[in-house]
Amino acid sequence: MLAMNKDIEQRKAVLLTIKSEIIQRLNIQRDELQIDDDTALFGNGLKLDSVDATEIVVMLDKVFGLKVGEGDDPSYMRSINSLATFIIQKQNA
Repeated sequence: MLAMNKDIEQRKAVLLTIKSEIIQRLNIQRDELQIDDDTALFGNGLKLDSVDATEIVVMLDKVFGLKVGEGDDPSYMRSINSLATFIIQKQNA
């Protein structure tokens, strides 16, 4: 039970960090509470583009200390939640 609570708190912290970093770095005119965890990063979601995707990769390196490899499945950039899952899996690897 304690491990599950720790995992939940870790995920909440990662989600909040992702949202605040995206808002700050990409000048999104929303606050963290207005962005659902399942919000798509591209298309009808936050409407990000390829330049924004590059900024997210830089954010992963600077904020989370993660390097994205060529072999990483690009679907991690599908939504806020998929990005959080990617970060947590890399941190726990």
